[in-house]
Amino acid sequence: MAARPRDTPGPVIDADVLGSAGGRVNRLYGDPIDVWTHEDGRPARFVWRGRLYTVLAILDHSVVSREWWRERSPDPSVPADREFWRVQASPGRDAPRGIYELRHDVAVSDWLLSRAWD
Repeated sequence: MAARPRDTPGPVIDADVLGSAGGRVNRLYGDPIDVWTHEDGRPARFVWRGRLYTVLAILDHSVVSREWWRERSPDPSVPADREFWRVQASPGRDAPRGIYELRHDVAVSDWLLSRAWD
């Protein structure tokens, strides 16, 4: 899977190509980002490495809860541990569009850019 050890700087290149990413190369990052959301929680814009990206489309959304599979009756009022948003976004009108996976740690309200497809 990974093309380099975890402690080496730069992205991990992963051959895993998922969903709407087509035949693109998947790169893992884990970089902290600032995110602006719509009222319903969908990401609208994010800043990654000093550039502002506008979300053009939500391609996928998934929720990973605390060990829900071990609970008999999970409490839906307890926030999920993480939300994953796969989005199409661009840093400008004339800039190429990219596919990005944003991870939201709901309990602490942190966001990371976890993946990008080239």
